[in-house]
Amino acid sequence: MPEPVKKTEAPAEVPADGPGESKVKPEPAPAAAPSQGETSAPTQDAPPAEDGHPPDTRQDLTGLFTEKPQSGEVTVGENITFVAKVSAESLLKKPSIKWFKGKWMDLASKSGKHLQLKETFDRNTKVYTFEMHIIDAKPNFAGAYRCEVSSKDKFDSCNFDLTVHEARAPGGLDIRTAFRRTSTDGKDDSGELDFSGLLKKREAVHVNAEPDVDVWNILSRAPPTEYEKIAFQYGITDLRGMLKRLKKMKKEEKKSEAFLKKLDPAYQVSKGHKIKLAVEVANENVEVKWLKNGQEIQKSGSKYIFESVGNMRYLTITHCSLADDAAYACVVGDEKCTTELFVKEPPVTIVKNLEDQMVMKGERVELMCEVSEEGANVKWEKDGVELTRDESLKYRFKKDGCKHYLIINEATKEDCGHYKVKTNGGESMAELLVQEKELEVYQSIADLTVKAKDQAVFKCEVSDENVRGTWFKNGVEVKADPRINISHIGRIHKLTIDDVKPEDEGDYTFVPDGHAFNLSAKLNFLEVKIDYVPRQDPPKIHLDCMSRTAESTIVVVAGNKLRLDVPITGDPAPTVIWTKGEKASSINADGGKNSTSWILNDGEVVTEGDGRVHVESTQGHCIFTIEGAERQDEGIYSVVVRNPAGEDTADIRVKVVDVPDPPQAPVILSVGEDSCIVQWEPPQFDGGEPIIGYVLERKKMKSYRWMRLNFDPFPETTYEAKRMIEGVPYEMRVYAVNGIGMSRHSPASQPFVPVAPTSEPTGLHVDDVSDTSITLKWRAPERIGAAELEGYGVEYCKEGTDEWIPAIQGLSERTLVTLKNLTTGDKLMFRVRAYNMAGPSPPAVLAQPITIREIMQRPKIWLPRYLRQSFVKKVGETVNIVIPFQGKPRPKVIWSKDGKPLDSSFASVRNSEFDTILFIRRTERKHSGQYDLQVQIENVEDTAKVMLQVVDLPGPPEALRFVDSWGFNVALEWKPPKDDGNCEINGYTVQKADKKTMEWYTVHDHCRRTHCVASDLIMGNEYIFRVYSINLVGLSPEPCTTKDSVFIQKSGISYKSPTYKKHDFSEAPKFTHPLVDRSIIAGYNATLSCAVRGIPKPKVTWYKNKMDISNEAKYRMLSKQGVLTLEIRKPCAFDGGVYMCKAVNDQGEDTVECKLEVRSQIAKEEKKEANK
Repeated sequence: MPEPVKKTEAPAEVPADGPGESKVKPEPAPAAAPSQGETSAPTQDAPPAEDGHPPDTRQDLTGLFTEKPQSGEVTVGENITFVAKVSAESLLKKPSIKWFKGKWMDLASKSGKHLQLKETFDRNTKVYTFEMHIIDAKPNFAGAYRCEVSSKDKFDSCNFDLTVHEARAPGGLDIRTAFRRTSTDGKDDSGELDFSGLLKKREAVHVNAEPDVDVWNILSRAPPTEYEKIAFQYGITDLRGMLKRLKKMKKEEKKSEAFLKKLDPAYQVSKGHKIKLAVEVANENVEVKWLKNGQEIQKSGSKYIFESVGNMRYLTITHCSLADDAAYACVVGDEKCTTELFVKEPPVTIVKNLEDQMVMKGERVELMCEVSEEGANVKWEKDGVELTRDESLKYRFKKDGCKHYLIINEATKEDCGHYKVKTNGGESMAELLVQEKELEVYQSIADLTVKAKDQAVFKCEVSDENVRGTWFKNGVEVKADPRINISHIGRIHKLTIDDVKPEDEGDYTFVPDGHAFNLSAKLNFLEVKIDYVPRQDPPKIHLDCMSRTAESTIVVVAGNKLRLDVPITGDPAPTVIWTKGEKASSINADGGKNSTSWILNDGEVVTEGDGRVHVESTQGHCIFTIEGAERQDEGIYSVVVRNPAGEDTADIRVKVVDVPDPPQAPVILSVGEDSCIVQWEPPQFDGGEPIIGYVLERKKMKSYRWMRLNFDPFPETTYEAKRMIEGVPYEMRVYAVNGIGMSRHSPASQPFVPVAPTSEPTGLHVDDVSDTSITLKWRAPERIGAAELEGYGVEYCKEGTDEWIPAIQGLSERTLVTLKNLTTGDKLMFRVRAYNMAGPSPPAVLAQPITIREIMQRPKIWLPRYLRQSFVKKVGETVNIVIPFQGKPRPKVIWSKDGKPLDSSFASVRNSEFDTILFIRRTERKHSGQYDLQVQIENVEDTAKVMLQVVDLPGPPEALRFVDSWGFNVALEWKPPKDDGNCEINGYTVQKADKKTMEWYTVHDHCRRTHCVASDLIMGNEYIFRVYSINLVGLSPEPCTTKDSVFIQKSGISYKSPTYKKHDFSEAPKFTHPLVDRSIIAGYNATLSCAVRGIPKPKVTWYKNKMDISNEAKYRMLSKQGVLTLEIRKPCAFDGGVYMCKAVNDQGEDTVECKLEVRSQIAKEEKKEANK
């Protein structure tokens, strides 16, 4: 098995060079390094693991694992990696894996500085590799771990242990080297500490040999105050162990008198649920007490419910929490039964998922999710890498009840990516996009036409109120002075010029600081020529400014104010008529028929067509104003001035521009694994300005946040959206953009899911072909993706053509299909494609055309192994023989019995293309014989034979008679039965009966011979005998009985004086006190003791797991006064098992055994902490 544990730390014996990871100590030169498929045996120098045994490398590869994580050891402060591998060849979806510590602690929520979980996939070998990295190990990391992997209905798990060694003394000092004992050859260390050199030298004490005594009997009779004296006198070293054993011996197992049924050893319940503990007591009137961790449970509140129904006593615990995970006991008088309750915490699920976000650079980001329980631990990841609190405080994590937040104070471009939040019961992913801040222009500066002494105001509004800017005139920066005022209030920038002069005319530009664009407008100076005219001066419209024609075009943005300021002259003051819809040349004195008119006479409005329109006249000016220009305000406006001296006209074309209409709902043309192609139609109205481009947004179906996909307008009407999550439903919408601004959004598209087609099916081949059909077989695609596999489509194409024709209706869910009704002799190409939500996969095509023609195959009978010998059946049983065969075309099958055609009156035959069945409903003796099977195709055939043996009960034996009679014995003889039941007679049963009682008793059972001797008969009684024959089926129905009886004569009695032999004191070995099962702690010497007696003194041999350990240096065997002691030096978990002591002498032998359990020290410390 490959080495599943990658250890990056040094063994405990080698001093580390630093606090980081150290290299693994190399093996000694003489020992060959184990190959990848082997496990090296622990050397004598290697320290035992803290749990007492090395990692178990003997686990079988069953279930889903191809490589299981193995137990490992690590030193405090160093790293270790556990590896699990799962093959994906038989799995349709990616397996999910969970790592646990102890019983229920899910390590997915503990990932962080000291624990990292990783996974990889090898496409060549199709193997998933899951790794658990433990970094900078701590002592409390030690314990039992579990790895669970699941995929649909498949599940597998594996247990392993981690042992953490304490750090070595500073300076790399190994105190054991000071006391290490070397072997006799001086080359190798013995691996044990020897303090014997520090002891004082004393003279050996010679003890006179005394006869063995039973120390157990002495101890059992002695008072406790004499125990230590007896132990010293008889050389007992493990007094504590002997006293524990003696205490167990004095206790007698008593059946519980108070309980008929006790509590189960353990119970398990999910958090928030209730559980009922039940016991059955012997006395239905007895009162019971319930204890929790040794404290009595009081009857208060609804937390605990006590019930008493007959002999049953119930304790119901409602709304179980982690505080209820404890030891419980039921007490009746002086007796009690205990159990342990484990409360399993349910997995934490995500109630509200993360939402995609798009922010500008430098803005604050807050990702929020909501989980099912308060105080739950979650893990945040960015692009698969776990996020932690670092010194720069880049990421902040916040908990608010069930809500968890990930906060990024100032977002940068590096923060773009997919963010994932994980719990032990689910996960959620969202995408964060960070864009550079692009300055948006909410209102641009507009061209101005002013006259002398008036005020000119250039105003613009941008998106960022912190952006400053500079004003330029004809490329020269404008400086503020008493006549020019530059202001910046919030997002609005103004340039105000008072008392406009002709030299102020020019191009004005506003340049925002830090942005590569500018806003420009033109200031036109209107020069008013004032000539002296007589009192009768005809009216005149003065629009000849900046080479403008009489018919001018003025552009206004929808929603803005339209103000037409027309200078006029005339004496007397002319009447002004404004009309819309016709040119001035066609206007009558009444204002026209198909037009809207506004008439001013002496400065007062005579008629007014719309409340938004304001017409006013000042000295030398006529002003026409429309508040909030709309699209219908576009057209030709005509102004007519009249007085008695004449009239003048002018036409002004007004063009109202607006944002475009929203486009139609976009259409999703195709989808990919993480992308889609979307298309839309341009808006019906472009707002009077050409469409610059389009802006797209998307959102998840269950989200309310729309994310913008592009900031610069996209000029085409087909766009490929990327960076989506496969398997998540999305919607799209579009905005149209022209020179004025952005339209309202379009209706959302139909929901769609980004999925990619599967990869092509693999292993396509021809399984069978006939004259009119073909059978194709293949395997599932290697990659299926997030969408479920809907089925497979099969197509064929004739050789020489390109037209692929569907071979089946719809899709096939199986990976094997038979196509029928094909034309014999056609050469066809076949291909198979897998279908899912995204459509068909690339096809898997056969390498060459297949000719539709039956392939000749020689007939061959595959006779089952059990039919190659005689097939035995009892009379009345059913025979159902199935024999497969092969051959093409379909062969002819012929059955015969003993060379004659098979009689259909007792046997029936059913044949198929692949096998034949011989069926006999009820067998008889005459059905026995040889059955011949012949499979024939034209002149080629194959044969097989089946021997059927139908057996029955045998007949009775014959000629039973008395041969001789002497003393208490009678000799009998008989002949075999004529009918043996068609099988061998395998014995006889002989019975006797006293003629007085006629009660039959068996004398011999399964007697193989046809004669026997009946012994131990009673004198003075008369006996008769009978014999049954026995075969495979059973006893014969009738026995053979003796015709006459035989009388056992009484013989004379003569007294013989008894003779006495010398008494033999020999005695076979017998253990007076057995070995007792023990549980010890690793690293502390332990002893096993028992007592034996026997004459002569038996030879004693100790065994461990039935292996002789007499020559093992680790064990020391002592024998003193019949007390046998086995001392185990510094046991480890490997020393646990079944120990047996065997005593042998000439009179016989006796054995005794016990079980030894070795517990690790860490487990003991953890138990103490748990009890606290």
